[in-house]
Amino acid sequence: MGFTDLVSDAGLTIANNFLSTRSYIVGHTPSQADVVTFKALSGAPDAAKYPHVARWYKHIATYESEFSTLPGDPSKAYTTYGPESTELPTNPKDKPAAAGDDDDMDDLFGSDDEEEEDPEVVKEREARLAEYKKKKEAKPKPAAKSLVTLEVKPWDDETNLEEMEKNVRAIETDGLVWGASKLVAVGFGIKKLQINLVVEDEKVSLDDLQQQIEEDEDHVQSTDVAAMQKL
Repeated sequence: MGFTDLVSDAGLTIANNFLSTRSYIVGHTPSQADVVTFKALSGAPDAAKYPHVARWYKHIATYESEFSTLPGDPSKAYTTYGPESTELPTNPKDKPAAAGDDDDMDDLFGSDDEEEEDPEVVKEREARLAEYKKKKEAKPKPAAKSLVTLEVKPWDDETNLEEMEKNVRAIETDGLVWGASKLVAVGFGIKKLQINLVVEDEKVSLDDLQQQIEEDEDHVQSTDVAAMQKL
């Protein structure tokens, strides 16, 4: 088929598809095939609409002063290069393939892709994929946290609740943040301390924390987890 034209949207789309897997029109180095194709364009293509053609055009422009020295036959027209068949998307329902042709066509195009794909393009694509995977794996994951409401019960109504709370808040460890608190009546003039805290699940064990609070035997009778919510 070759390049039918390099001015219309259809022609530029074919060229863009063709250059999506190639650095040059023919082979792996610039040649007269690139020169005649370059000259057939009216100017630099729209990079947003035809990114692969624009990339190729910008690259070939750097050889403009060397066009006459590039290898190849300068007498050939740009239409002698390009895809062997259209690369524009088609609806297979609009053009059904003849019986028995599907497998042959798949093999044909599969072989072309493998043979004609530029090794430099493949290498660059694989390098970018590897870099993306590396960055994704290295990106730190947010720590799992829980919002906990802890109840601390004193021995009796004579327990100094201010000192009890002070001792509770004196406990410091990585991944633990104390929050608001209040005293809640439980009867017979006794109040318990209800205190909120945020913990990083992998760093703080609630069982260990409760045991540490209960070591204050002068003030604390027991502790309970009243509520817990994952953040």
